[in-house]
Amino acid sequence: MLKRTLLPALIATALLTSCQKNMPPVASADAPTAGATTDKAQAPAKAEKIKWLTIEQAAARIKEEPRKVVIDVYTDWCGWCKKMDKSTFTDPEVAALINKHYYAVKLDAEGQEPITLNGHTYTFKPEYRSHELAVALLNGQMSYPTTVYLDEKFNMLAPVPGYLDAKNFSKILRYFGEDHHKQMDFKAYDKQSK
Repeated sequence: MLKRTLLPALIATALLTSCQKNMPPVASADAPTAGATTDKAQAPAKAEKIKWLTIEQAAARIKEEPRKVVIDVYTDWCGWCKKMDKSTFTDPEVAALINKHYYAVKLDAEGQEPITLNGHTYTFKPEYRSHELAVALLNGQMSYPTTVYLDEKFNMLAPVPGYLDAKNFSKILRYFGEDHHKQMDFKAYDKQSK
């Protein structure tokens, strides 16, 4: 069952900074191009890094130690996806929050390899030019990057499309990871956390 949450301001911003299917990646001063590097200093060598898993590994671990799942749905051609990899996912606070509350998964929306979950095999669908699992997780709204949040039973909490900087991403990670979504909508949480 899809649980709908209100993430209006962040979703509106994120939608403006996402790559749509069949569209070239956004080119702006903020969006990296292929092979581009950023001028920002790299995270300290001892900073915590996100422990990325496949979705099958996350499904297996959730049975032994229940946790929420955060899925980065990306494509190789998406400039905003690359920016999130270089800035948001390398942020020490983001890494610490993810590793504490979630199993982290990267899912290539155009990946060719079959994925089997709970006895169902998802495959790449040429007619969609996307992986069937990505289509299901994104409810057919193929926008990249999209971060998908699942609860401890693999039920959908929310897909959040678009680029998120470390500050806004951390806020959403806390909202779901610390179970604030069970007491209030995101708008109330956002107002309270300022």
